[in-house]
Amino acid sequence: MPRRKISASSRREEIAADAKSFGRALLRWYDLHRRDLPWRTTRDPYRVWVSEIMLQQTRVAAVLGHYRIFLERFPDVRTLASASGDAVLAAWSGLGYYRRARMMHRCAREVVHQYAGIFPRTSEALTELPGIGRYTAAAVASIAFDEPIAVVDGNVERVLERTVGRQLPQGQAWSIAQSLVNSTRPGDFNQAMMELGATVCTPRQPSCLICPVRSFCASQGEIARAQTQNRQRRLEMWYTLDRRNGHVRLVQRSKKDSLMPGMWELPEAPPLDKKDETTYWRMFRHSITVTDYKIHVVRGRASGKGKWFAIGAIPTLPITGLARKILKAGGII
Repeated sequence: MPRRKISASSRREEIAADAKSFGRALLRWYDLHRRDLPWRTTRDPYRVWVSEIMLQQTRVAAVLGHYRIFLERFPDVRTLASASGDAVLAAWSGLGYYRRARMMHRCAREVVHQYAGIFPRTSEALTELPGIGRYTAAAVASIAFDEPIAVVDGNVERVLERTVGRQLPQGQAWSIAQSLVNSTRPGDFNQAMMELGATVCTPRQPSCLICPVRSFCASQGEIARAQTQNRQRRLEMWYTLDRRNGHVRLVQRSKKDSLMPGMWELPEAPPLDKKDETTYWRMFRHSITVTDYKIHVVRGRASGKGKWFAIGAIPTLPITGLARKILKAGGII
């Protein structure tokens, strides 16, 4: 018996129907199970933008406290634009990838000077601003302004690849995401896709039995492609915690450094052959990009150059995340 031919128009209608069903199922789940996160209670483009920049390559748990503090210091784009670079870096300290903070500062100034403090309403216009790429522009435009445009980050890409059952080139991932996006609730749809990837369709051991779009999934939990982990480099470093008379000694990284230029940190110390109990304090583990560090901290007098800062002034300084971790562990800040 010959197979019935399906017309191209019928196939497009079938795909469109599947997309609507996919979106309805996803949004029903999101309405019931989404995490209560502060940036989900606003459609203010400034606050949405701040959250999206902070969440790049950073865990949600790490962003929560910083988001609140940052908005207390810079409640709107004009306040951020008028702040000093050091003040912005100080508020960002601990989040890492400090270029994001510098680009945010530049972007805020351009929004104020070129757009009278009002964010553009379309993703296309938003990409013209410093530090805003395709993903961030689509996220802000869909959440704050209801533009029916999809976003694709690592979580969304994983959901899409498992759904279609194969590896997707980047351009194709964006195209498929756009075909699925819900036109009436695009911001919620995009956040739901990211939420699904972060909490259910996880890189390892996805929770397929509770997935709201399981019936649409071609892989049903099978990994669409082998996930390769970047090999982490491992290094050891030594620092001195020199605290005297209510002051702490810090040194400034070169402004030409590719990593955290101009930030303040503890002075480096020479390695000890043996842990001298009179000076050795404790060991920390710290990671930056693809490098894992074992950090040893000694107490005592630091050698070399440095500058003394009153402990009360340290929260206003742009210090590195590692320095913040050490000073917090020592009860200094």
